[in-house]
Amino acid sequence: MKTGKVLVIGCVMVLAVTSIVAQSARRDGRWEVKIEMEMAGMTLPPQTAMQCVTKEEAADPQKAMPQGGRGAPNNCKVGDYKTDGNKVTWSVACDQMTGAGEFIYSPDTYTGTMRMKSQGREMTMKYAGKRLGDCTK
Repeated sequence: MKTGKVLVIGCVMVLAVTSIVAQSARRDGRWEVKIEMEMAGMTLPPQTAMQCVTKEEAADPQKAMPQGGRGAPNNCKVGDYKTDGNKVTWSVACDQMTGAGEFIYSPDTYTGTMRMKSQGREMTMKYAGKRLGDCTK
């Protein structure tokens, strides 16, 4: 039962953190993000998400964190956010989870890794993003 709850929280964090980090150092536009997650010796099937990032969202990573009522933990905070050339590092702390990550960007792609801890369990997420063009909003 606890493993299921941690997996659900982990999946929510994958989406929230993807939004936070991926929108901070890359270009605006429509992005395809592939996510691989490993937890407790088990690798989950890769997931693919599509995101439309506006110029405003790309300029402010804190605005990308989902607020209460949108399906993510309410008390998540991004800290230690640093940009060094094309590399971005950060930490995140939520009610029951902490983590840190690093993304490396090129103009139309990025790769990254994030490690999260919750209730003594660790989870590693690997990201690969590809810009597909402009948003069609």
